[in-house]
Amino acid sequence: MKDLKQLQPKNILVRMPNWIGDLVMATAVLEDLKKAYPHATLTTMCRAPLGELLKYNPFVDEVYSFHRGKNIFFRRDSQRNVVRKLHMGNYDLGILLTNSLSSAWCFWQGNVKFRVGYRGDGRRSLLTHPVSFALEREQEHLVTAYKRLLQPLGIGLSGTKPTLVVLGEEIRQAYETLGRYGVSEDHLIVGINPGATYGSSKCWLPERFQEVIESLLALEPHLVVVLFGDASGAPLVTRICQKFSSRVINLAGQTQLRELMALIKVCHIFLTNDSGPMHIADALDTPLLALFGSTNPKVTGPYQQKNVLYKGVACAPCYKRVCPIDFRCMKAIHAQEVYEQLTQLLDKRMHV
Repeated sequence: MKDLKQLQPKNILVRMPNWIGDLVMATAVLEDLKKAYPHATLTTMCRAPLGELLKYNPFVDEVYSFHRGKNIFFRRDSQRNVVRKLHMGNYDLGILLTNSLSSAWCFWQGNVKFRVGYRGDGRRSLLTHPVSFALEREQEHLVTAYKRLLQPLGIGLSGTKPTLVVLGEEIRQAYETLGRYGVSEDHLIVGINPGATYGSSKCWLPERFQEVIESLLALEPHLVVVLFGDASGAPLVTRICQKFSSRVINLAGQTQLRELMALIKVCHIFLTNDSGPMHIADALDTPLLALFGSTNPKVTGPYQQKNVLYKGVACAPCYKRVCPIDFRCMKAIHAQEVYEQLTQLLDKRMHV
């Protein structure tokens, strides 16, 4: 096995994770690679539309987005297109931040010269430099786990943080969107993301979101609440919003990724479950409060901000999509304590 510590690659390919939150966390690796190899061309490979998150990233030279087919025939076509792209790129170093067999197979078929990734899922033989998972994997933040893949290159664990970039023009457009609901830059904007893609076990109770919203609206007449969610989460958001006035704005299913980023950026504070938007808010330095139940905040919590409510009941973290018992992990988080922490965040934000 070749020692990669003296390698000076010209073309680097990084296969980014397939989930919004994981991809955001993985951006810290891109900065480390660009600092180590400033003259190399760095290409990220992402499942569409997640490449939108990497627009304007100062450490990325090219974003290659591909579409995964909806059935086995289209997937085969997609894989052939990916392999063709990899052949054309002449990549001499590939970093796999995904753990799947298929992603390693594409790198191997695409003649990526040196292929670094975690072993497992039967793909060890497809990697030139397989890396073992750390013993402390279940207690180690995922950002650190991604960075460990750079150690075969002689790149040590760094203090770099996840990075997202939102342009001033996008911020202006976000205020234009909110302006259609009567919201101006003079309002206090509280963002709430009450859903989570993985499953209902990660979602706090809708009626408790309603309790918090009621308390926030009574706090300040110029405060507005904006709720976010994807199309699948729109019914949940509609249920939460149905009892409120025009000061509660439902944008679920109405935003593309770049729009979502800009809208989160203009929020004064952000309340969220463990989700992709949570990591977006954290990377954009929007003060946030994250609610955790079935997952482990040590592993997938916000990397920069430590404002997390997690009760750590006996059965948590279980990582189940749906709670099979009484949902005690989320029921243990009460509306009053969430409201109190949010008002503390608001107070800090207004006195910065």
